[in-house]
Amino acid sequence: MNQRSAGRCVGVVGLGIMGSSIAANLQKSGFQVLGVEIHASTRRRMAPLLTRVSADAGDIVAAGVQHIVTSLPSSAALMAVCQALVQARLQQAGRRSRMVVAEASTFSLKDKQAARTLLAQAGIEMIDAPLSGTGAQAKTKDLTVYASGDAKSIQWMMPVFKGFSRAQFSVGEFGNGMKMKLVANLLVAIHNVSAAEALLFGKKLGLSPKKVVEVVADGAGGSRMFQVRGPMMAARTWHQATMKNEVWQKDMTLIHDALHELSLPAPLFAACIPIYHAAMSQGHQLHDTAAVYAVLEKFAGET
Repeated sequence: MNQRSAGRCVGVVGLGIMGSSIAANLQKSGFQVLGVEIHASTRRRMAPLLTRVSADAGDIVAAGVQHIVTSLPSSAALMAVCQALVQARLQQAGRRSRMVVAEASTFSLKDKQAARTLLAQAGIEMIDAPLSGTGAQAKTKDLTVYASGDAKSIQWMMPVFKGFSRAQFSVGEFGNGMKMKLVANLLVAIHNVSAAEALLFGKKLGLSPKKVVEVVADGAGGSRMFQVRGPMMAARTWHQATMKNEVWQKDMTLIHDALHELSLPAPLFAACIPIYHAAMSQGHQLHDTAAVYAVLEKFAGET
């Protein structure tokens, strides 16, 4: 990478389930991708797929990359990455080029605002840009971007978003992206459990779960989660996680806390909470959330 090619360079920090697909798809879309990941095994796996892979987020700054996407597992990881970017940026001599970070993870608005404030100390812009979609959808670029913040910064990142997603929305002031993501995830939580409930119902009626998915998924009773997770439930492949139950707990907590703060009744979401808790207690922590099907089977006395 060099300064002349920086406009087509993207830094992707965090190469987990989502980040690895984002980075790989950006590379396929013609970008030069500098991936950053702390786990050596992941760096080795991703090295053949990207322009370069590093363990240090500061290398993005040194390479002159102006577009950055962060996809991280925790707010602590986000703050550590932001600190590394700030330190590297402040060490730069001469005129600094524009740099925008699109924070694509699912964290509280308070944590994202803290990260934004930290980055601003070094003149780094940040937008809140969470994603709607599973890890499986990320592989096929079937993601939706909810970008919020400064309109010019969002426009600056838009070619990057189009390189790894199906749809991109600018949803207003900073934080509206996360608010939109909470709304979407409330529906995901409900539709995922309803898909499991419907498939188990069909099975008890004597139908093949695979056939139920084939027939029902595209009809009036279908949903995106039925289409995405129904096949996993029917094939019992939830051990191949695209969203781990232990990670999903963070999303559920954010939704629950927001509902509580608003004193808003959400009976369908509330009914889902024990199902996901049971998935955790029954050994499905590292399995996909499609494992709620196994939870309902157990409730029904299935072996």
